[in-house]
Amino acid sequence: MVLKITADDTLLSFTGYSRDLLSARVRQSLKASLRVALKARDVTSVAALRSALSAIDNAEAVDRSTPTARLGVGAADVARRELSTAEVLAILRTEVAERTSAAAEYELLGRTEQAARLRAEAATLASYLEEG
Repeated sequence: MVLKITADDTLLSFTGYSRDLLSARVRQSLKASLRVALKARDVTSVAALRSALSAIDNAEAVDRSTPTARLGVGAADVARRELSTAEVLAILRTEVAERTSAAAEYELLGRTEQAARLRAEAATLASYLEEG
């Protein structure tokens, strides 16, 4: 697979995968890393990866702005939104930024342990942005 992404995360070219599959590969990579972190009992990585996966799941939630007037069996079954790779990477960027700013606040309050934990979580998630 050949993948070229510019600095602003625009997909220039790729072969072998569609945008949806590329986004799914990022998610699969996060899930695989979560399994490894769970086995290694790496609490910091587990927390960061679970949080990131939850944020992605929340972003994929069904858009309730469009009403559905279906009745009967399967009326409540609605397909989830599909996120593009850029959207998934934006979610990861937001997660990293939130942890970094919270760590700075903890540092100002003299809570260095919590700040170090948040910086480690941010570093874990930032590694996926570098791969992206």
